[in-house]
Amino acid sequence: MIRAAITGLGAYVPEDIITNEDLSKLVDTSDEWIMSRVGIKERHVLKGEGQGVSVMGIKAVEKLLQNTKVNPEEIEVVIFATTTPDYGFPASAVLVAHACGLKNAFAFDIQAACAGFLCALESASNFIRSGKYKKAIVIGGDKMTSITDYSDRTTCPLFGDAVGAVLVEATTEEVGIMDAELHSDGIGFPHLHMLGGGSAYPSSAETIEKKMHYVYQEGQAVYKHAVKNMSDVSVSIMERNNLTKDDVNWFIAHQANLRIIDAVARRMGVTTDKVVINIEKYGNTSAGTIPLALYELVPKLKKGDNVILTAFGAGFIWGSIYIKWAY
Repeated sequence: MIRAAITGLGAYVPEDIITNEDLSKLVDTSDEWIMSRVGIKERHVLKGEGQGVSVMGIKAVEKLLQNTKVNPEEIEVVIFATTTPDYGFPASAVLVAHACGLKNAFAFDIQAACAGFLCALESASNFIRSGKYKKAIVIGGDKMTSITDYSDRTTCPLFGDAVGAVLVEATTEEVGIMDAELHSDGIGFPHLHMLGGGSAYPSSAETIEKKMHYVYQEGQAVYKHAVKNMSDVSVSIMERNNLTKDDVNWFIAHQANLRIIDAVARRMGVTTDKVVINIEKYGNTSAGTIPLALYELVPKLKKGDNVILTAFGAGFIWGSIYIKWAY
């Protein structure tokens, strides 16, 4: 049986930082207020004119190629999960593939908000499992600061910029991406969206004046659905694969809110020493949170470790992936 296994990682986080103290000079907030509600201390920002998410994607993939020593011409598929592409078109994945010499790969973007990396990873896994492809790169990340309203005290503390990338290869070992469960429900549209810039409300002076090109979020509604849905799907994937809380070596949830992560882990019965948390340093980088957390976890990972990933994003869309670590 052919499975898809993650065999290498890369990531990029911009150098410039926005601290809670910086935000307190822009809006009525404080370090104590932000830390007590979401657990974020600072977030990174990609600065510079014309600097889109592909800039970070290129650096993450370059690091991945450096770490794995894989020949760029052997890559057959590139999938970039992002909500903040450089342009309406072409896809940011194409820009990354060209810049990194992935000349034999077909490349495309996936837009599934904060759950984008899971959707892209499952897609790449199925390409590999088909037997037609052997090597793919999955990229996840966003330039969330480009759609953040820094006059809105409820959302501006949440978001940062980062991109992570993974190499996915075919294997016949009992390792790799073992199972995935993904869901969506359009009930989430009123609670979390960005209205401007699409075909419903094309960019205009009016959409700019009404601040329709920024993230809009109703925090309480999103919190409630995120906790329930990520908990349910994480428990479901454990039960489907006969995993107890003791069998789980590592749990990585989308880094959106520390209280959400804690609540989901408690529902799963996973102890805090198995929960990967880096939200304090980076904030919510949307599709970038899980690959970035995986990248930082690599030194602790051992072959055969059971890793549960879960995410929740606008739509709503949510899911979980069970990985048996391959190296």
